[in-house]
Order: sequence, then C-alpha cells, then structure tokens
Amino acid sequence: MVGEFRSFIAKGNVIDLAVGIIIGGAFTGIVNSLVNDIVMPVVGVIIGGIDFSNYFIALNDKVTATTLAAAKEQGAVFAYGSFITVIINFMILAWIIFLMVKLVNRIRLAEEKKPAEAAPAPPPADVQLLTEIRDLLKSR
Repeated sequence: MVGEFRSFIAKGNVIDLAVGIIIGGAFTGIVNSLVNDIVMPVVGVIIGGIDFSNYFIALNDKVTATTLAAAKEQGAVFAYGSFITVIINFMILAWIIFLMVKLVNRIRLAEEKKPAEAAPAPPPADVQLLTEIRDLLKSR
C-alpha cells in the first residue's frame, strides 16, 4: 500500500497539479489586485466615477448604510456590485490563461518541428544484406 502511494505521488501529473493549484492561488491574488486596484477605478472613471464595490440593494428596511460592509452588518443585501467585480476578475483571468495556453502551444509546436529534421533511420538488417548481395552480383 505504501509503495502504491509512493508511485501515485511520484507521477508527474500529481506534482504538476499540485504546483498548478499553488501557483493558481497566488495568481488569484495578483488578478484580484489588478481588477480591484487598477481596472475597476479606471472603469469607474470612464462611466462617471462609479465604484462597483459599494453597489447593493437592501433586502429589508433595517439597512440604511451607504457602504456594503456596513449594510451587511445591518441585514441582508443583494451585492450586485461585488458580482460585477467578480465577473471582471474572471474575464481577465480567463484572458490571461488563454494567452498562456496559446504561448505554451506555440512553444510545443516549435519543439515538435525540430525532431522532424533528424536523419532517416537505417534500413533493417535483412534489406541491407540483400542490397549488398545485389551490389556484389552487379559488380561481377
């Protein structure tokens, strides 16, 4: 059982997956910062100074706050501004992943073309022997 576990863990796919998840987690922080600190303020300026992070609809009469954090403390809210921000995060992340996959595919395609230029394999031994016999008979 321990040997099976070792062989499972040692497989390249498991290690690649673990590395991908760790890098993805770190990358999520970068994308969130990009969207929240750079993209959303620019989008807000373009459409008239709107800050999506505090857009919400109160679901009961007790909510009187003007910020989302304070409104959540007062009661239930429908935070559609946060949803818009998450959608933009997803679109940026999907675009970056698309570009990364496209780059990796281009690199793989370039590597696949290199071995095609290798010399052809020698003929099998029996064909080579028959060729030598033919050449000897021609020379007589």
